[in-house]
Amino acid sequence: MTFRQARWDEPSVWDLAPSGPGEVPNVPGLPERFRRKEGVRWPELSELEVVRHYTRLSQMNFGIDTSPYALGSCTMKYNPKVSELLARRPGAADLHPSQPESTVQGALEILWRLERILTKVTGLSEVSLQPAAGAHGEYAALLMVRAYLRDRGELGSRTEVLLPDTAHGTNPASAAMAGFTTREIASKDGCVDLAALRAAVSEKTACFMLTNPNTAGLFESEILDIAQTVHGAGGLLYYDGANLNAILGVTHPGRMGFDVAHLNLHKTFATPHGGGGPGAGVLAAGETLAPYLPVPRIVKRGRKFSLDYDRPKSIGKIRAGYGSFGLDLRAYAFALAHGEEGLKHVARRAVLNSNYLGARMGQYLPRPFRPLVKHEFLLSGAPLKEKGVRTLDLAKRLLDEGVHAPTIYFPSLVEESLMVELPETESKRELDGYFDAFVRAVTDTPENLHAAPRNLAVSRIDEVRAAREPLLSWKDLRAAPAKVEAP
Repeated sequence: MTFRQARWDEPSVWDLAPSGPGEVPNVPGLPERFRRKEGVRWPELSELEVVRHYTRLSQMNFGIDTSPYALGSCTMKYNPKVSELLARRPGAADLHPSQPESTVQGALEILWRLERILTKVTGLSEVSLQPAAGAHGEYAALLMVRAYLRDRGELGSRTEVLLPDTAHGTNPASAAMAGFTTREIASKDGCVDLAALRAAVSEKTACFMLTNPNTAGLFESEILDIAQTVHGAGGLLYYDGANLNAILGVTHPGRMGFDVAHLNLHKTFATPHGGGGPGAGVLAAGETLAPYLPVPRIVKRGRKFSLDYDRPKSIGKIRAGYGSFGLDLRAYAFALAHGEEGLKHVARRAVLNSNYLGARMGQYLPRPFRPLVKHEFLLSGAPLKEKGVRTLDLAKRLLDEGVHAPTIYFPSLVEESLMVELPETESKRELDGYFDAFVRAVTDTPENLHAAPRNLAVSRIDEVRAAREPLLSWKDLRAAPAKVEAP
């Protein structure tokens, strides 16, 4: 990086490129076929301009460190800073996944100990930390189901994965990617219709994918009958752990009869979440499917830890390295800080928050299904349509209050749905503040709701056009200035 003399009409500039904009660098010995035909269009900006740009972006953004994040089924909880400090220490941050095992014994021990904790949390016999996120864990679990069916000679006949109509969208996508067809099971009063499930299971059933509590925030109270129905037909039961925060330490998938589960460390165990960042979709399996978990497995022999690839039935390696160590370390710290009783308190407080806020917000919009819920609750914005307002308008108006909107239009079984979840890390003061913001938004005039947001850097955008004609870089902005709307 060099310093060049600025023109009279521009600030001092730190040059980040070895050559000026538009120039083709001359690299001796580089074959002609690899040489650029035209120079890189480097933007000419000062360091100060770059710093201000990214600082402004950070101030425009909604984040868990600045305001409540009520996205239902996402469990956007605070990430403790002590965990961040631990993950950034040189002994953790500077590790390389290809280091010899003898040089990373401490890291392997942390991963091994975290696996032991998570076996207890899930009630299943073995855990793999490899999956990169929830959907990756789903896909790997279904590959394990395939391998199990292949060993039993049933892969050609058991081709169907059953899903409730409250399932997360990644569930059918993962099933299709794994080579299965899907079949939807209807809900009754927000939970699985057991009669419909009994009518659907057959010799074609490979597994049933289920979240408990489900996306409506309701605990599937007939879960033991569900498990018996699926197992009685020769199928397996898969647990989507997106909502594990509601039952953490109180009960677990193993007790409910599940054979395999994924859980999201980036939700339940307070590791960073959102923005497309790193995830951790841990896999847990009972005795039936444990032999099919990905390799390598972490084993302890005496006082030494190593990576074991000698698992003949394994589905194989599913990613480079072994898990997301920085996230695993954060989750391990979270688990140790809380302890067994503390993890139970997490679930109980999350359920208390949900029911308290649901009762208050339910005074303004109807709540479908049962009044008592677990970690999240649903509202229906259908009455707003009478004054020409939709749930989307309400969500945009909430942004003007300085809080993030809930999940909207999911699940689809509720008209104009809002799905609200403020986890245990939010205090009663924050819940009351969110409620006050909601009241100001939901009682505002249709004109203001349609115009929202007004207080943000960017006003209401044409979302269809934004999806079809995204401006993703400064080059796009320069090429199409007329398409950029003023804030």
